[in-house]
Amino acid sequence: MIFGGSDIIWSKRQHKRDHPSHVVRLGCYPLIVDSIIHKKRLTKVLMDGGSGLNILYIDTLDAMHIPQLKLCLVGSPFHGVILGAHAYPLGQIDLPVMFGNRAILKVVDFLGSYHAILRRPCYAKCMAIPNYTYLKLKILGPNGVIVSSAFSHAFTCDHEHYELATVVINSSKLLQHGNHRS
Repeated sequence: MIFGGSDIIWSKRQHKRDHPSHVVRLGCYPLIVDSIIHKKRLTKVLMDGGSGLNILYIDTLDAMHIPQLKLCLVGSPFHGVILGAHAYPLGQIDLPVMFGNRAILKVVDFLGSYHAILRRPCYAKCMAIPNYTYLKLKILGPNGVIVSSAFSHAFTCDHEHYELATVVINSSKLLQHGNHRS
């Protein structure tokens, strides 16, 4: 993280350090940030600019030592997270996110390559500004602007996501093949 300045600006004239000399595979990698949820630092949080859901995976909830009894029941499914299918969350939970703001997170019981997925409004409450081209997030901190950037982390998470998707697809094909032989 880089600290400095008090204005959150993406202007090339004013802050050349914000602009890398080149961008590797423009638009191909996710914006992964560290987030504080329920006083725990999660290092693999996908900042999803298009989703209407905040998702927390059950493995993350368990690792945070939050009992599943704290979940509130949710009756409706959501769509678009698992390609071609709808999913039912185990429940939802209201947790503090970052600087005292709160978010309602749907808790899901399926594999994911992230700790959580937070939609853009979670960050907007903190006046955070994402830049998906540079894979950076600027947020006003107590001592100035904090710039978070980790291309290598985004690359690693993207690779893990690809491997997980490959395993899920291959498992599905294996099950379909087994059902056709019976």
